[in-house]
Amino acid sequence: MSRKGEGFLKSGLFLLGLLVGYELASYLIVIPWEAGWKAVGGALAKMAALTLAFGLASFLLAPYLLKGIGRLLNWVTGSLQRMAFSDIAAGVIGLTAALLIALLFTLSFPRRLPVVGDVLPLLFTIGLGYVGAAVAIKKREELFAFLSSWGRAPGRFLKEGGAWSTAPKLLDTSAIIDGRIFDICKSGFLEGNLIVPQFVLAELQHIADSSDVLKRNKGRRGLDILNKMQKELHIPVQIIDADLGEAGDVDARIVRLAKALGAKVVTNDFNLNKVCELQGVKALNINELANAVKPIVLPGEEMVVQVVRDGREPGQGLAYLDDGTMIVVDGGKKYIGETVGVLVTNVLSTSGGRMIFARPKAVEKAL
Repeated sequence: MSRKGEGFLKSGLFLLGLLVGYELASYLIVIPWEAGWKAVGGALAKMAALTLAFGLASFLLAPYLLKGIGRLLNWVTGSLQRMAFSDIAAGVIGLTAALLIALLFTLSFPRRLPVVGDVLPLLFTIGLGYVGAAVAIKKREELFAFLSSWGRAPGRFLKEGGAWSTAPKLLDTSAIIDGRIFDICKSGFLEGNLIVPQFVLAELQHIADSSDVLKRNKGRRGLDILNKMQKELHIPVQIIDADLGEAGDVDARIVRLAKALGAKVVTNDFNLNKVCELQGVKALNINELANAVKPIVLPGEEMVVQVVRDGREPGQGLAYLDDGTMIVVDGGKKYIGETVGVLVTNVLSTSGGRMIFARPKAVEKAL
């Protein structure tokens, strides 16, 4: 700081000291206007002496006060620079709300109480302001989610002009690694913003760095698919640094975040699907979608398949459709490696997919 600036601040502190001294003298010293000029002059002299004493004390202590103020400002500036902007914004919102509540309290507080009538409202305002800012920073994600959903229907988001838009989709690790989400979005069957939390991306990176070759390949494929989605899809894919607390596994954090954002969870995890149902969060399961779009096969229909290997039961052979549906061919073991015509006898739907049971046409005719 230049000497000119330091001198200006010292002068300001001197004037501030005079003001404080005058206010204190006015509070402590009563001027006896009815007692005559001598008594009045003595009271005024005491007030002037006390005022001047505070002013001189402030001027003499100015170097130390300036140094302390400088350290305080450096600490505040450094703390703010280290904080995320979302924390600062949440703190300002919480502080503002707390100060408004404190103002309502202080307006109704009785001022006639001795001592505490002036001190207690100030202490209450400072304490409530600190609590409001601290709570808002701690709950910043829930606060922003609440503000962003203000005036909107649950699970819906407003566009400009008031039109309803689709709720965002929260992707979990299994949906990204699976890879089919890219084709689903590219085909236009999935609308709305796609959101990938930072902790899901961190889990993908952890899997990609695994010592296990299979896990490492899955993690790298997931990262490649995510990168491809950001570059080629016509709908936004956002990676957000939002986490409502560090407690719990990734699935629990996804469910909490989906509830806060009013989002739907896109997953390939059967257990996460069930947890979402229990928590009241809408889940979109890719496996369920794949089963829903598989062609319907009814008993009695004919199809041509290639038997690739034997089944669990004696004499059985296994074949597969292009979508991965397994066909159990009774008596088809002797046709392994051949393409044969079969008749469907039964269709079984399970949580893991659909199974088709069939017999070779020649056997069926013989029966």
